[in-house]
Amino acid sequence: MSHDAWPPTRPAGPSATEAGAGGGGETSGAPGPADAETGFFLRRGLRRDAAGSGFYRLYRACLSARVALGLALLAMQLLGGVLGAEPVQGALELSLLYMVLALLQWILPAARRGVSARSLARLSSPRWWATIGVDLALFGLLHAMDRASAVSYGALLVMPVLMAGLLTPRLQALAASAMAALLVLGVSAWSFFQGLDPALRMTQAGLAGVGFFVVGLLASEMASRLAREERAARGSLELARQQAQLNRLVIEQMQEGVLVVDRRGHVRAANPAARGLLSGAQRVREAPFQLRGVADWEPLVAAVDRAFADARWPEEGRDISLRLEGGETRGLRLRMRFTQRREGQGNEDLCVLFIEDVRSVLARSRQEKLAAMGRISAGIAHEIRNPLAAIDQANALLAEDSENEQARRLTAMVASNVQRLKRIVDDVMEVAPGVLLPPQALDASALVREACADWASTNRLPQTDDGPLALSLPAGSLAVLFDPEHMRRVLVNLLDNALRHAEPGPASVQVSLRALSEQWAQLSVYSAGPALAPEVERHLFEPFFSTRSRGSGLGLYICRELCERYGGRIDYQRQRAVGHAGNEFIITLRRPPADA
Repeated sequence: MSHDAWPPTRPAGPSATEAGAGGGGETSGAPGPADAETGFFLRRGLRRDAAGSGFYRLYRACLSARVALGLALLAMQLLGGVLGAEPVQGALELSLLYMVLALLQWILPAARRGVSARSLARLSSPRWWATIGVDLALFGLLHAMDRASAVSYGALLVMPVLMAGLLTPRLQALAASAMAALLVLGVSAWSFFQGLDPALRMTQAGLAGVGFFVVGLLASEMASRLAREERAARGSLELARQQAQLNRLVIEQMQEGVLVVDRRGHVRAANPAARGLLSGAQRVREAPFQLRGVADWEPLVAAVDRAFADARWPEEGRDISLRLEGGETRGLRLRMRFTQRREGQGNEDLCVLFIEDVRSVLARSRQEKLAAMGRISAGIAHEIRNPLAAIDQANALLAEDSENEQARRLTAMVASNVQRLKRIVDDVMEVAPGVLLPPQALDASALVREACADWASTNRLPQTDDGPLALSLPAGSLAVLFDPEHMRRVLVNLLDNALRHAEPGPASVQVSLRALSEQWAQLSVYSAGPALAPEVERHLFEPFFSTRSRGSGLGLYICRELCERYGGRIDYQRQRAVGHAGNEFIITLRRPPADA
């Protein structure tokens, strides 16, 4: 097992390259499934585009063609000499000069530095004359020096015309075509003074000139189309890159695990949530990696093989169990979706696995059931109120008319249980879904001091220094965002619980309020007493959970719901204060903005 990543060694099977992985993960994180296959090609395309645009590639191709043409021209001159053909005076020297110039410009980077579409767009540019101008001059001179044939070297003028059409704007391409045509016509006109047949030469020169213009226009049109397609490809590439990056960010932030797997068990992409669900004592490394060959993942591999074999998967998914390192058993729910298959490419089929912890699925199901039960309970509680009020009124009338002791005890029992039912109904209605009232900015110091005094008076507690209740409040006002009645109810609930479980003695119940920052304040209720049992602490804020036989189990649940309604939270911790260990409930409250 590797000390830094799991799986440690590549299991038997195809390598990442053989599996067709589209590049490894970057240092910033593993690619998401949306760009697992395209990320490599996008990055490669951007690097290639940075190395040179379409214009630069055309320019390099033209330089290579000039070198090939120079070699062919020189070889033709040498071959003609070997075969005994009458050489054209100076043609060998010009051919050698052209080949050397073309070869140097193709090899030396300094000769190509600064070349761009803008630099070749002007006839006065040195770059234009170093390529197109040199070709026109040398080929025109070769054509003028050849008196034996009318157009043997004139055909070479197609090369600079073609280069002008590909590399320069249309107007400059037409100018280069006109120069080539004028050179051919000029040489034909000069033949008149040499006593040669001018009619044939002029006809051929005219046809060659027309051909130069046609080649220039066609090359210019092809270059324009190539430029448009390159701009469209650049836009598409950038759009694809942005979309892939967006998909990657979204998938990496998903709480649900996502894997892209092929039929050979090769993971092409995996988000952090998926790697966390598959990891045991050691962290799973970033994709690509193999599922096969790792004993802990055999149930997952079997599920993938079954999915590819059946070519379908239940919509609601299937559950599997993984036994990870350290003896941990983790239940996972798998949902699979397949890519579109192509005939003859079965090995390239991919499936996308959505992985969830079964515990999270069950917790979500419980939350949905609780929400539904809350709505039903609110409706039932609303319907109970009217008959309960009637029972209370009828019992009060019976109590007035009862004369014996037994009847009075029965009516008192009914009244006690009616009051208990009323409290349960009020608790249920308190947390029922409804319109959320906006929080108010209130003075928490004054409200806590007043609520604690009323609570101590109601419970007949001495409000002295040696009494069970101790307050620690700021000297001035401390504003928080809450509803006054709801905050009073939360505080009274916590004080009742604290007094019920506190050990007798001075300061056994302590209330403190302080400012944490400009945005938050903290209210805590502490009671000195034994620690809560683990099974009690686990279900502390769940509804209908109570350690008392006559308790509704809604007190702490209501406290949590009310705190969350106003952007706060409530937590429990075991705490030690003034030398005594006890239980503390901490409420974090929002404060209004300073400029409010």
